Amino acid sequence: MQRHFVLMGVSGCGKSSVGSALAARLTGIYADGDDLHPAANVAKMSAGIPLTDADRWPWLDKVGQHLALAQDTTLIGCSALKRIYRERIREVVGAPVCFIHLAGTRQTILRRMQARRDHFMPPALLDSQFATLEPPGSDEQAITVDINQPLDQVVAAIIIALEETQS
Repeated sequence: MQRHFVLMGVSGCGKSSVGSALAARLTGIYADGDDLHPAANVAKMSAGIPLTDADRWPWLDKVGQHLALAQDTTLIGCSALKRIYRERIREVVGAPVCFIHLAGTRQTILRRMQARRDHFMPPALLDSQFATLEPPGSDEQAITVDINQPLDQVVAAIIIALEETQS
């Protein structure tokens, strides 16, 4: 059965780590949405300049297109910080998309961002990400998971939540 998932949240919340581990559990394929950013977006973020909505629309369309073209269970990491961004992805996909919000405190995520190397997103942009974040509403097809626990427990919590939504 083909299913579409977006691992969402602010930079540093663990989209890539959780997405890869979850894809293995779901026998799916994980893609990093950061790889779909145009060079201009990466340059802006690398320089500590937050993206505008105009910067994000083409990227969000690419994220949706990636999911729409997938033949298997597919997961993609994408911040999807605003409801309107999630709606755009769903519209492009043209099929149900489950958003998995990886939620954590600013302190936890800042610590993670400071520890990672070779990533274009500087910790200086974290506050702008939190300011933009609109957590998924109860009327959206979404799961929210607390990331302040080991990776295997985060993945297990997602699996349990997915099973509960299917029953």
